[in-house]
Order: sequence, then structure tokens, then C-alpha cells
Amino acid sequence: MYDPKSLKASEFIDHQEVLATLSFAAQRSSDPVVIRDILAKARARQGLNHREALVLLDCQLEDLNQELFDLARQIKKDFYGQRIVMFAPLYLSNYCVNGCLYCPYHSKNKNIARRKLSMEDIVREVTALQDIGHKRLALEAGEHPKLNPLEYILEAIQTVYSIKHKNGAIRRVNVNIAATTVEDYRRLREAGIGTYILFQETYHPESYARLHPTGPKHDYDWHTTAMDRAMEGGIDDVGLGVLFGLEGYRYELAALLMHGEHLEATHGVGPHTISVPRLREADDINPEEFGHGISDDIFAKIVAIARVAVPYTGLIVSTRESAQSRARVLDLGVSQISGGSRTSVGGYYEPEEENTTQFEVNDNRSLDEVILWLMKLGHIPSFCTACYREGRTGDRFMALCKSGKIQNCCHPNALMTLKEYLEDYASPQTAALGDSLIASQINEVPNPKVRDLVIQRLAAISEGQRDFRL
Repeated sequence: MYDPKSLKASEFIDHQEVLATLSFAAQRSSDPVVIRDILAKARARQGLNHREALVLLDCQLEDLNQELFDLARQIKKDFYGQRIVMFAPLYLSNYCVNGCLYCPYHSKNKNIARRKLSMEDIVREVTALQDIGHKRLALEAGEHPKLNPLEYILEAIQTVYSIKHKNGAIRRVNVNIAATTVEDYRRLREAGIGTYILFQETYHPESYARLHPTGPKHDYDWHTTAMDRAMEGGIDDVGLGVLFGLEGYRYELAALLMHGEHLEATHGVGPHTISVPRLREADDINPEEFGHGISDDIFAKIVAIARVAVPYTGLIVSTRESAQSRARVLDLGVSQISGGSRTSVGGYYEPEEENTTQFEVNDNRSLDEVILWLMKLGHIPSFCTACYREGRTGDRFMALCKSGKIQNCCHPNALMTLKEYLEDYASPQTAALGDSLIASQINEVPNPKVRDLVIQRLAAISEGQRDFRL
């Protein structure tokens, strides 16, 4: 019987099963019959299990790899169209008691400046974010029970939601903080968070112990079972992720998919999002020392496989990736990206005079530049948060997504929120291209009645009204 209090990570991510999966995949990776059968299953949009996904990852047959990429593009188009949801991280504090060897916030790093935002600082940061057009944030904070207690996070969330500046408002706050208790997750849910995000970093037990030598994060079971406690606390949208570069990518992808399978089987819904960050250089951190870096080609294949394996799950790529790298994976399955990001504490309002940055950003363009770039590539930037606010979360969202009915909401909401951005924040060049894009996309709204309603609301937005949603 499932019991979140006594649950062990090995019950759903068994080390020996991961190793057996890697062996299974290696033995079948050159068998075209097996691979075609797996691709056929993926075409049914029912997803793949971790063993099937690893066979595709190991496949070296060029024609079948091309079929994989083509299928990933088609599945992305079928479920997400050309929409790309925009967000920004907001770093609240880099105080941390953990000793993570890959993060400059580790407790022994004396080079980095330590800072924690006050509520007044948060107002300035959020106002700056609203001034460039953001509507969705991901709050980030180091683990420090005294300096960053849950009460501080909850007050920060309340402060963020309270700030209305000109036409700006943060409509949804996602939260990326350390593993905690069921009761704390319940309080986060009551505070109105969107998705609870927690990266595993690495699923390899021995590597995890070595990379987390000190601090609460050292406890592999506590960290890995956090999503079960979050769901037990009523948070039905959770976001998984690994930090590629800490351990072998084959192991990590297999375990990541096993984690999603467990959540689906146990809670009736898998992860709402999966993030695929790669380890980047930072203060006191040299990625080459870890010995598990992956090429752009492998990275692209991981994204494609994630898309066909979990077709209904959002895939996130941040500004850790360059513009060139992000352009490549957008078509293959990515549905959310950050833009105009700062990975320092206080970096939006103030110049980054002090070194408080978590990692080097490889895409330094402004949000407006990213929006213009996306539209030139044929994508539709979306600032939509309607599903969270209308209660379309967890299994309700997944049911709509699997039926295809979510398209009646997502595409219209993307057009309306893009129109808001164009009216309030866009440069003349971005506004002109955006209006042309919206005009060409209105006919893609599947329901005629909804289409007429969207046309009316787009006109109302031009006249100054805001926050329509379906």
C-alpha cells in the first residue's frame, strides 16, 4: 500500500532496473524491427516506457533517427501547435546550507556575494519584470531553514501577487524550492502556486551522495520522494528535471522517465513539466571536471525522445542554452522557455554589480528580442496562465490535453496574451510582426463561436481592456 511517509526512492527508481534498461537498449539499438515497433507505438500518442525510450536513444540507424525527429515535430505540433509559453526566474535568496558540488551557492563558497531580497526588493524586481511584459514567474531560493524559511517564501508569493503596475500583473507563480513536508506543500498550494518544480540533479544514488556531501539535500530518499509529498499536499502540477552533465545521460533519462511513470501510476497524473538543463560554468564551478557533458546532437535527441515518450508533458529549456541550441529544440518538443532572464539575486532592478549569479546565461537577449525571434521562426509566444486560474490542472488538464479539447483554450489564450504584450511592451518592429502573426492565426481557432469571441476580445485589448481568458 502506498504510504508517502515510508516511501523509498528505490521502490520506483530501482538502480538495477536502470542498469538492466541500459543493457536492454544496447542489445536492441541496431534492430530495425524493434525500433520500428517502438516508433509505431509512439505514433499512437500513448507514450513510451523507459525501456522503449532508451532503445531510441541508443539507435544509430540514420533513417530511423530521422523518423524519430519527424515524429517528435509532429507530436509537438499536434498538442502544442506553434505556441511557446514564456516565463522568467526570480531569485529570492542565494543563502544555502547545502554542499552541492555543482552549484556556486554551496555553503563553502566564499567568493560569491550572499543576498536575500526583502519584500521591498521583491516589489522592485517584480515591477521591473512587469515593465518588460512577464506574466509568469518561477521563484528560486537556496535551502536555508533560518534565512529562507517557508514563511519567507509564502510572504514572497503574496507580495508578488499583490503588485499591479500599469497594465502589468504576475498571474502565476511557480515555485522551485527544496524538498519539504506534506504540510508545507499544502501551505504552498493554499498560497496559489502554479507548478511545484524540483530538479533531481542526478538519479544515480552513488553520484548523488558524492555530489551532495553535506546539508539536508544529501538525503536521496527525502529529495526523490518530494513530488509524492507535494501531490499528497494537494499540488497536482509538478515539474521534474535532471541536470545533464553530472552523470551518464542514458542513466539519467531512463530514471527520469521512471519517475514520471511512478507519479502517473500512483497519483493518476504524471509530471506537468520536464526540464532538461545542462550543467554550465559558474563561480567555483567548471563543468568539464564532472566528465559527463553532452553534445548538442545528444541534447536534441533527448528532447525529441522526451516529446514522444511523454507527449502530454510540457518541456522546458532555459537561457542556459544558446539561441542556436534553443532554436533547434523548439521544433522537437520544447513548449516553454525563459526570456530576458537574470540568474542573480536582484538582477532585474539593479545592475549585477555583485556576483550573486547561479550560472552563466547563454542567451542574453531581452524579452522583446526573444519574442521577435520566436515569431520570425514561426512560433507564437504565449503569456497564458488561464489553465491554472480556471482550475484546469492535474488530471483535468491531462484529460483535456489527451482528448485534444485543450486546443479550444490554449490557442485563443495565446493570441490574446500575445496581443496584450504587443500593445503594452513591444518594440514597433515586434508589434508589427506580432499583429500580422495574430491576423494569420485567428482562422486556426477550431471553434467558429470561439473564433468570433476572440476577434471581439482582441479588439477590446486594443482599446485598453486586459485579462481575457478562455
